[in-house]
Amino acid sequence: MRTRRAKAFLVAVVLSALTLAACGNNHDSSQSGNGLGSNQPSPQFTTIATGELHVGSCLDYKPFEFFEKGSNQPTGFDIEITDAIAQKLNLKVVWVKANFNTIFTAVAANKFDMVAAASTITPERQKVVNFSDPYYNARQSLTVNTQQTPDIATTDDLKSGDIVGVQKGTTGAKWAQDNLASKGVQIKSFTNAPDAFTDLEAGNVTGVINDEPSSESEVANRTSLKVVEPIDTGEHYGLAFSPDNAQLTVAVNVALKQVIDDGTYQTIFQKYFPKLPVPPEYQPQG
Repeated sequence: MRTRRAKAFLVAVVLSALTLAACGNNHDSSQSGNGLGSNQPSPQFTTIATGELHVGSCLDYKPFEFFEKGSNQPTGFDIEITDAIAQKLNLKVVWVKANFNTIFTAVAANKFDMVAAASTITPERQKVVNFSDPYYNARQSLTVNTQQTPDIATTDDLKSGDIVGVQKGTTGAKWAQDNLASKGVQIKSFTNAPDAFTDLEAGNVTGVINDEPSSESEVANRTSLKVVEPIDTGEHYGLAFSPDNAQLTVAVNVALKQVIDDGTYQTIFQKYFPKLPVPPEYQPQG
């Protein structure tokens, strides 16, 4: 991962040296006091609105992006990482709520500038969007209702006729389809992840396959539910962009590297995942 970020930085230098012309809302970050440092060039890039970064997200996926009760401002790991990146680029973040099932085609169609939605980098998605360097290492998980099915401890305990809830368009949904459907487990899709856990509480599904950190947050206030098995699928989250705006992807990669190297990433990570170690590739450098 360190090699990929180094390459992104070199590309940024080249783009700046060539002073690439951009149309639309042209944002010359090297002249706008963006916090990247006067000795660190960054490329010109475009955004939908001058001075703003419009970011698509589900905004209902704890602990990555969600609303606290009674608040109209989103919070979460993705929210704070995005805000930190935007500050480096001298941009104000404008959040746009979107369904995860269509979020990549929406950003590819320039409905917003970027996606920050706990999005796993996959070859299929890379055919539609560009991704930033990875910013989070993720695992899937199985959650069950211990009052309804106390004997289910792993996916091996699921049998034909059991129903597993997933969120539409996610890698968790794909994993369930690839690994559970073949033995007769039914897959029930939900537009929003919290609805799957609500159905699990009600006993309408046998389990939920979902990203582990999100699942742990969902069960925190649902006493009948428990995350019983982590599923390591080697996934990494990335920020997604329209292929039409490669300069913005490069600029965000430069800013992300700075957020990691100056320790901001580590502070945010420890806030939302206090029981997890910060992976070495996301620790401050220097």
